[in-house]
Amino acid sequence: MKRSNIALAAFSMTTLLLAACGSDNKNHHEGSAPTYLSEIPYDANKTQLPAEAAESIGAKSINVMTYNMVDVQGKIAKATAMVMFPKVAPPADGYRTVVWGHGTVGVGDDCAPSQNVLHPRFSILAQTLLKAGYVIIAPDYEGLGTKGIHPYLNLKSESLSAIAAVKAVKDRYGFQLQGDWMSIGQSQGGHAVLGIAEFANKDSSYKGTVAGAPASSLGKIIQSYIDPQFNLDDEGKPKAHGLNRLDENLQQVRYAVANGILTEEQGQEKINEIAYGYAELLAYAAFTTVGAKAQHKNYDYKNIFTANAAEIAELAYGRTGDDGACLSYPAPNSGNGLQEQFRAGIVDYLSNPTHKLADFGIDLEKFKKDPIVQAFLEETQPATNATESQVIKTPVFIIQGEKDQAVLPVVTQGLFANMKTNALKFFPQADYADRYKLTIVPNATHTQAIVCENANAVDFIQEHMSAGTGIVLTDADKDASQNSHCTGKS
Repeated sequence: MKRSNIALAAFSMTTLLLAACGSDNKNHHEGSAPTYLSEIPYDANKTQLPAEAAESIGAKSINVMTYNMVDVQGKIAKATAMVMFPKVAPPADGYRTVVWGHGTVGVGDDCAPSQNVLHPRFSILAQTLLKAGYVIIAPDYEGLGTKGIHPYLNLKSESLSAIAAVKAVKDRYGFQLQGDWMSIGQSQGGHAVLGIAEFANKDSSYKGTVAGAPASSLGKIIQSYIDPQFNLDDEGKPKAHGLNRLDENLQQVRYAVANGILTEEQGQEKINEIAYGYAELLAYAAFTTVGAKAQHKNYDYKNIFTANAAEIAELAYGRTGDDGACLSYPAPNSGNGLQEQFRAGIVDYLSNPTHKLADFGIDLEKFKKDPIVQAFLEETQPATNATESQVIKTPVFIIQGEKDQAVLPVVTQGLFANMKTNALKFFPQADYADRYKLTIVPNATHTQAIVCENANAVDFIQEHMSAGTGIVLTDADKDASQNSHCTGKS
């Protein structure tokens, strides 16, 4: 929305949804409510002074805004977002805005970024954007930090939470903002910002997105690890031993230990690595099934898990769905994180040398036959460009780590190719497909890639939406390639 339109005192939820969802009557909510509700200073859940928190990333202020959005049930619900203003003086026509989509944290309210200390990887990007003079909006997403279950990886919910947050900030700050905005996110946030690019298609003030390791094709990723039919030989056929990828790796480690190639200690280290990676996947799966309860109240979120893993999956939900375990916690509470709980369970299970991972975690047959899960995986796939109205028309920059084991490079490459193919299919005379860009970051893992590409991500934002402040960032301001969150070396 341009500055000339910001003078409207408030936006109704009906207006919000008409802008976000076009003429799809299924998305309209009868009645209206203000978008912006209130704001308080961010204090990392009372662990920091507001001024100290703001200064840590070079912000003038960080507030936690409460606003209205429409949830997955089509009802008005409260949501929260951090709003960060730069120290830089505003351009004559107002600040431009960048929305940050955070990665997976969990589904419990305590996991919400606005309830925790700023993540160091996000802080790297935030410092750069604030120094250039952008306002940053960082939504928690529906159900994180507010009442209700967080519908994890629900593309529409993530998108509408961000779009509503932008409208609420415009409502609150009016002429201090110029109106143009872009988005950038990592992992779940990469998934979210591709959704934003789709749902904001009709918003002329939306200028594009940067998606780091965007979560997609979760079903394919799960099966690539646990389905023997996805463990292929050089001829593209399932391997003769009939093991899935994880159990094949496990068998190789056990063989190496039995034959003295690895010591017992070295073998256990390898098993710990296998367990850690699989635990991450199981945590994502648990958050997904718990999140499905936001739409399907009676859904048994433990259905796709083996009995031994279902006990751990329960921790993702907690007692109410609002108090579930987070993906991870800082020391001294790191053992309480869902991924660590799964890792410990896997290691304990594998202490019996006859046990296989095919019998712990996700029950493959139940997973493939669960109608709610399978429908969810199809409905929430981002950037499909599946219909003319869904084709993303703004610039997109996708950043993918070569060594990413959570969002596999081949999956992201497939998503990118499909985006371009369908954009050309529906708009052969337009240049939408030429606006899409993908970079594979050599040797980078799931969390490293977007940090390593910080300079290029910021350049992309500045290219398509200048901050308008006249500030020229130096290479030193932008480059994070030597940061430990890129290199993996402390």
